[in-house]
Amino acid sequence: MIALAFGHPGWVLGFQDEVWWSRYAQPYLQTWTDDKPLRLIQNEPDRQDPEPKAVACYGVLRTDTQGMLLRFVDGRPVSAVTIQFLQWVTDRLAAEGKTALLMVWDNASWHVSQAVRAWRKAHNRRVKRDGGCRVVVCPLPIKSPWLNRIEPKWVHGKRAIAEPDRKLQVDELKHRICTYYDCELLDPITQ
Repeated sequence: MIALAFGHPGWVLGFQDEVWWSRYAQPYLQTWTDDKPLRLIQNEPDRQDPEPKAVACYGVLRTDTQGMLLRFVDGRPVSAVTIQFLQWVTDRLAAEGKTALLMVWDNASWHVSQAVRAWRKAHNRRVKRDGGCRVVVCPLPIKSPWLNRIEPKWVHGKRAIAEPDRKLQVDELKHRICTYYDCELLDPITQ
């Protein structure tokens, strides 16, 4: 499938996944320092803090540009949000003149739901009739996250944006994530 995608300039091979960005949990990382080692302080939740403990994010790693397409979510990943994200991605790719998104993703319940399958079927029929960017899904085997190329990108991103001695506010967290992945910060997808 990868060779097939590279043989068609109008196609994009993308690796899709969702991730939670915690404001409290610190990633595992090692550092080299001249004097004392860097210690990450585990942040504790504050009951008076109205902001969420973590932020959900959808992402697609494009193999043609090696860039990421990101959208944050108000709430958690569900089928309705997945459909909105797929519509946004295909609209962006169609605006670039792309005709197909060959998407590799896992078997999350919101990926294989009847609603998402029905949306993909209707979307691809509409694209065949009116033009645009169709979606071809390549599901990963169950329990094989190492086959999804976006997984290491998430790990490196979590390490890069970590703040060693304080928790980040949600807006600051989102800005750091978008800066790291060189993406624009858009309004979150709502449920």
